[in-house]
Amino acid sequence: SAVVFPKKIATEQQSLMLVKRLLAVAVSCITYLRGIFPESAYGTRYMDDVCVKILREDKNCPGSTQLVKWMLGCYDALQKKYLRQIVLAVYTQQEDPQTVTECYHFKFKYTHNGPLLDFGSKDKKSDSTITCADTKKASILLIRKIYVLMQNLSPLPNDVCLTMKLLYYDEVTPPDYQPPGFKEAKYEGMLFNEEPMHLNVGEVPTPFHMLKLKITTEKQRMENVDKNILKQGETAEPLQVCGVSGDGPEEESQDMDEDPVLDNEVEDKNRVNISEAQ
Repeated sequence: SAVVFPKKIATEQQSLMLVKRLLAVAVSCITYLRGIFPESAYGTRYMDDVCVKILREDKNCPGSTQLVKWMLGCYDALQKKYLRQIVLAVYTQQEDPQTVTECYHFKFKYTHNGPLLDFGSKDKKSDSTITCADTKKASILLIRKIYVLMQNLSPLPNDVCLTMKLLYYDEVTPPDYQPPGFKEAKYEGMLFNEEPMHLNVGEVPTPFHMLKLKITTEKQRMENVDKNILKQGETAEPLQVCGVSGDGPEEESQDMDEDPVLDNEVEDKNRVNISEAQ
C-alpha cells in the first residue's frame, strides 16, 4: 500500500501527520539499509514511485518493537511542539552506550507565523510560501538521499545496539515532561572511537514544520560515498573535536543551539530536560 502525501497542507494537523510519516519512513529506511533488524521486522510501502520499508512491531524481534514504541514517544513530543532533536545512536558495546559508531540527528522547528523556508538565510525571503508540491519534492529527495547514502556507507559492525535521546525546546517544555517510553537523562556527551564525519543530508519544509536530517559516522565509512551525491549545502565535513559542529561559520550562527552532537558544553549543559529511551 502507499504512503500517501496529503493533497494539501493547509492545517497544522496535516503538516504534523506528514512529518510523523516522514520520520517513520526515514528511521525505517536507515535501520533497514544499515542491517539493524531482520527483514521480518519490515513491511513494504510505496511513497510515490519509491519503494520503502516500514518498521513494524515483530514479536520475534524485540528491538524493532522497542523502536516503534520510542517513535510513538517522539510523536507525543512532536505533537506538543516540545521536541527539538532526536538523536538515534548506534553503539557496539552494550555496557557503553556513550561511545557510538554512527548516529542520526533529526531536528525540528515549528514555524508559528506560517512558512519559513530557510532559517537565517540572507538571500531567500523568509515569507516564501511553501506549497505542498515543494514539501513533497523535498520529502522524496530526502528519502532518495537516505537510500543512496546508506547503500554507499561501509557496513556497520555485527551486533550493534540502538539508543535514542530526545532534546527539547526548554522554554516551552515542562521540566518534568517525559514522553512514553523515555526517562530523564543526565547531560552526557557522545564519543566516537574513530574520527567522526558529519553530513547534512537534507531538510523538508512545510508551512508549519521544518525537519532536518544530519548523520555522523566514522570517516572511514565514507570512502565509497560519491561526492556528487553530496550536492552543494550537504557536503561532508570532518568533526575535528567531538562536540564541535562541522557546520561552516555561516550556519553556525543559526545552529548554535542545536549542535549535531550532545557534547556542546556551552549550550546543552544548560538544557533542563533531556530524555533517553528506556
